[in-house]
Amino acid sequence: MAEKEQVIGEAVIKEAVVEEVKVIEAEVREEVSGWIPRTGLGRAVKGGKIASIEQIWEMGKVIKEPEIVDFFLKDLEDRVLKIGRGKRPFKWVQRMTDSGRRNKYFVVVIVGNKNGFIGLGFGKAKEYGAAIASALRNAKLKVIKINRGCGSWDCGCGATHSIPVEVTGKSGSVKITLKPAPKGTGLVASVTSKDILEFAGVKDVWSSTKGHTKTRANFAKATFNALFNLARIKK
Repeated sequence: MAEKEQVIGEAVIKEAVVEEVKVIEAEVREEVSGWIPRTGLGRAVKGGKIASIEQIWEMGKVIKEPEIVDFFLKDLEDRVLKIGRGKRPFKWVQRMTDSGRRNKYFVVVIVGNKNGFIGLGFGKAKEYGAAIASALRNAKLKVIKINRGCGSWDCGCGATHSIPVEVTGKSGSVKITLKPAPKGTGLVASVTSKDILEFAGVKDVWSSTKGHTKTRANFAKATFNALFNLARIKK
């Protein structure tokens, strides 16, 4: 009976999360359509003076408006990662004040177009929707473009189904190593890493981990840091 109630409870939470994300995505699309740039870079983008997001990076500019990312990457998808107990899409963070404990929602969101672009962001707020919106904004501001390829000696097809070289990422005690894999291998990784790699457009990878991997937020950040290190490698 208890197990049945737990399953029903998780289903209700999942349904609520899906609806919350749909509402936030609709609000974001509405904001982009009526976007009024607040920075010089934003005005240059909307005025057609900049052709791509890669051009912004080549100029060494810092993106401070998530609408700039939405402007260039219209096919971005987003997902709230399951980082809490019982694979919930949030966890509680507490802070002790003079008036007692203050609870906030903490969420981790990834964005990606499954074609090389990936971003990860954290968000905290008293309300769940506000926490998702904050994490979504931060994820877009940290979008990167990774190098994909076929670095496996067992394949050598030259396609972009895997990664070109072995890379490592670290966050807290968690350390993850991603290795090129031949076509058809799939993503040999944890659920958290799979979500991030899938959104980045990587289809085949071997992975190994060390540290306290049950801390899913650190696990997600370590995976993203590995992809960030991959993006820094010059072709």
